[in-house]
Amino acid sequence: MTAKRANIAKTPYPMLVPAALLFGMFFAYPLLRGIGLSLTDWDGIGTARFVGLDNFLEFFGDRRALRDVSNTVLFALGSAPGLVLAGLALALLIDRPSRFFRAARTVIYLPAIASPLVMGYVWYFLLQPGRGLIARAGRSAFGPSFAFDWLSGDSSALVLLVAVNVWQYAGMTMVIFLAGLQAVPQEMYEAARLDGAGAWTCFRKITLPFLIPSMKVNVVTNIIGSLSVFDVVMGLTEGGPGYATETLSIYIMRKCFGSFTGYSTAVAVVLFLIILVPTAVYLRAVRSSEFER
Repeated sequence: MTAKRANIAKTPYPMLVPAALLFGMFFAYPLLRGIGLSLTDWDGIGTARFVGLDNFLEFFGDRRALRDVSNTVLFALGSAPGLVLAGLALALLIDRPSRFFRAARTVIYLPAIASPLVMGYVWYFLLQPGRGLIARAGRSAFGPSFAFDWLSGDSSALVLLVAVNVWQYAGMTMVIFLAGLQAVPQEMYEAARLDGAGAWTCFRKITLPFLIPSMKVNVVTNIIGSLSVFDVVMGLTEGGPGYATETLSIYIMRKCFGSFTGYSTAVAVVLFLIILVPTAVYLRAVRSSEFER
């Protein structure tokens, strides 16, 4: 009997081998390889020469690179909370058992399956100050003063990028929250209403605790997606005006194709750490609060 239990206890370990191989092949090896390349001056063609931490020192001494870090963080600070709040509001609004609201879910989710690069180009043409549809409609409704070039200002262009990103991906966040809402027992709402609880109390005491797993998924994915943003910025502003909206992902691409592969890999390692730190801090905080409860 003891030998049988020992065999059962050992059974799961061989099943971990395929997952471990995939993890090593597609994450551990590329990460270690990237760290190795970040310590060289490789141009993508010739022989790599070890330069130590010179690439990282050059990065932190580059004003353009530091501005890109600021742009990336500011974009994430606007986009990640905006996506969570917009998705939660939409989920609560259309969580109704009717044909109209089921159709509304589909319409809201549709932009999320489109290419962000294509959506960036679409919004670029919509927002043209002279010929864009939004500018024409604004002039018809509010007069000639509405014809404002939204993409020419540093702050307005960044705000616009955040708004477009939230508009496109709020449907994806909404779907995850809707899945969490389906797990809330309706009997709990009925019991709370019998006790005299209002809508806000029901949301705070019943709905929100059940949405914590969905919230965790949405916050983590939105942090990662916002800090690694590339497509919508390329499609809408290409990092302009100047480098005012250039993000680290675009900076990495331009340096890599500029024959600075080792340096761009070092920047990619920095971006990995920028993504890793807030994600790990959030997951640790959530885990601590779960243990406290």
